[in-house]
Amino acid sequence: MTAGKKDVYTIFSKVHSDRNVYPSAGVLFVHVLEREYFKGEFPPYPKPGEISNDPITFNTNLMGYPDRPGWLRYIQRTPYSDGVLYGSPTAENVGKPTVIEITAYNRRTFETARHNLIINIMSAEGRYAYPFSPKLDFPLPYQAEFFIKNMNVEEMLASEVLGDFLGAVKNVWQPERLNAINITSALDRGGRVPLPINDMKEG
Repeated sequence: MTAGKKDVYTIFSKVHSDRNVYPSAGVLFVHVLEREYFKGEFPPYPKPGEISNDPITFNTNLMGYPDRPGWLRYIQRTPYSDGVLYGSPTAENVGKPTVIEITAYNRRTFETARHNLIINIMSAEGRYAYPFSPKLDFPLPYQAEFFIKNMNVEEMLASEVLGDFLGAVKNVWQPERLNAINITSALDRGGRVPLPINDMKEG
């Protein structure tokens, strides 16, 4: 730096194209924000086969608003893990595109990358609608609530884990239809924060 002059730093921001998803009302929706998807957007751009492990965090909000819609939750355990959007869209939102603005922050370089996730909520044709919606036409015949104490919520949201769990329930009850409608951390239901020993989970 010389007298009378200041160093100028440029923070890059890259905007992605929109992405459309089509969840059904009353059925658990899960969308993973993959760090790998965004890492290649931050300079210096990695070469093929080169590994980059910068800390990345995400901010998510409904377009034009500071937060997400009430039914949509978000979790990211650390800047080195993927983020997850999840929740059960309600029947009252059917036919109304929900645009979620996603901003990824590289915590080492301070660059950002953005894209929009357009959630097109579909009517649950042939399936029961969300049981707590005021526009519900057909109530669910049965609901069951499970407490799974050996997992954190983001682990349960993984498609293979949730699929295995629903498959096990089907083997026992053999229902005509079976959908996951909600997954909630035990901490949000009044559970205690687990002690940091023996790899204890929140449940």
